[in-house]
Parts: sequence; structure tokens; C-alpha cells
Amino acid sequence: MSMHPPLRKCWMKRGQTKLIPAPGIQRWTHVFGAYNWVTDNMSWTIAPRKNSNAFITFLDHLMTKCYPTQKVVLVLDNATFHTSRASMAAMSSFADRLQVVWLPKYSPFLNPIERYWLHLKNLACANKLYIDLDHLRQQVEGALMRQNLPNSNDRFSLLKNLRPTA
Repeated sequence: MSMHPPLRKCWMKRGQTKLIPAPGIQRWTHVFGAYNWVTDNMSWTIAPRKNSNAFITFLDHLMTKCYPTQKVVLVLDNATFHTSRASMAAMSSFADRLQVVWLPKYSPFLNPIERYWLHLKNLACANKLYIDLDHLRQQVEGALMRQNLPNSNDRFSLLKNLRPTA
């Protein structure tokens, strides 16, 4: 997630322009996540950098804390932090319970979690400027937590949102 908010359509009075302020310095926080399409729940970790170490931390969290005994199917793209030697070694340590489905290169539209990321950005980030990265992170984590509440109005369901993205 970025300190620069994604801009979306919004209503404004005729003849007036809605101004969305922007931060002076671009800063990021990264969410590593897995969407369980059966339960509509999210598992995630947040990291300051998007690299192999952060991915391995997420993988360990997913396989030891979220799904300690279950079999997991993980759909991954070919990002360098997914395909690095260290990441491949970490995935192989869970080979008895982890099946990885590799997507073709340059095809994010095939990854179902991309629909969830769009939902999350619309919910927590669109047209909003936060005073700092901590406030952005709090809003994102709050939206992620609400996803796992069965009666939340903010809940995303992949099966209800299977229409193609534009």
C-alpha cells in the first residue's frame, strides 16, 4: 500500500472539483496475503519491503500458524521474491502439505486474489490521504480483520465477484 492514494470515481457538486491531497514523499508498506476462497477469510503479514525474506516470513506464518496441519494450495505469480532460491527452499520445506500453482508470466488477471486486493484498496485507501504510514497500516489491517468477521458489511466474497476485471 502506498501513501499516494488510488483515485476512484466520486460524487462532487456541479462546477466544483474534489481535491485529493497527496503526500510529498512516497512511502510504502507491503501486504503479503492468502485468500481462502472456501471461507472468504484472509491470512496476511505486513512488511516494510517486498522481498524474499518478507515472503518467507509470510509463508511460515501461513503454514505454521494459519494452517498448521492442513494442505494448502498457493497460487503465485513469477515475482522474483516468489522464485528466489531462498523462497523455493522455504516452499520445499512444506512440500508434503503445500501445492504451488504457478501462473503464466504477465497474467495477474488469472490470480483470484487480485480481485480482493482491488476491494481492499477501494475500502481502505481510495481517495484517502493518511497522515503517516502507521495510520494507513492501521486502516488496511482493520479492513483485513473485518474480512474475517462473518457478519461484516465490508466482507468480500470471491464467488460473488467472479466477473472479469477490466
